[in-house]
Amino acid sequence: MFKFKILNSFIYLHGFASSPKSTKAQDIGDRFAQIQIKLKIPDLNAGDFSGLTITRQLTQVAAEFSHDAAPVTLIGSSLGGLTAAHLGQQYPQVQRLVLLAPAFGFLSHWLAQLGEVGVQHWQQSKYLQVYHYGEERSLPLSYDFLTDAAQYTEQELQRPIPTLIFHGQQDEVIPITASRDFAQSRPWVDLIELDSDHALGNVTAEIWQAIRLFCQLP
Repeated sequence: MFKFKILNSFIYLHGFASSPKSTKAQDIGDRFAQIQIKLKIPDLNAGDFSGLTITRQLTQVAAEFSHDAAPVTLIGSSLGGLTAAHLGQQYPQVQRLVLLAPAFGFLSHWLAQLGEVGVQHWQQSKYLQVYHYGEERSLPLSYDFLTDAAQYTEQELQRPIPTLIFHGQQDEVIPITASRDFAQSRPWVDLIELDSDHALGNVTAEIWQAIRLFCQLP
């Protein structure tokens, strides 16, 4: 485990169709503020949810890293957690990961819900209407999101970076088996299973205490 340094940069990555104003982002941001540590929470929608891709998220977040190679701790929720994991694989600056219900294998779960007809319609029409929780309305998402996401697999995530995962046992979006499978073959990953769903809204205090211990925060 890495010793906490004041020069560490902490960045929170919100989930899919969410925003920096999400309940989890605000809760964790407030807790960091209480111990007087800055937590960056970039808006991964970047003013263009329709053009969202994982590649765009990776580029956007990497631009937040300092140029002096100071260590970075990433905290990611759902798709933000998946993005954080791939950033950790690609950038040595990332020295610690905290993943909240990370979206491992999300394409297989999502495409199964859409069905073959739904996927074909998305491909043909170029856009899929998705409810955006941050905007509280449906927005079109380009089919490029799907083709881009297909190139990012969990198999390539093999860098032994200290990782703490929280996952609800009743997660209705990403089955907890996704995190169990990920952690089982990676001894540097600790998985905390919680009596909760995908939102993890009823266990925020427990999550924060574990984050403080893991990151050696004051």
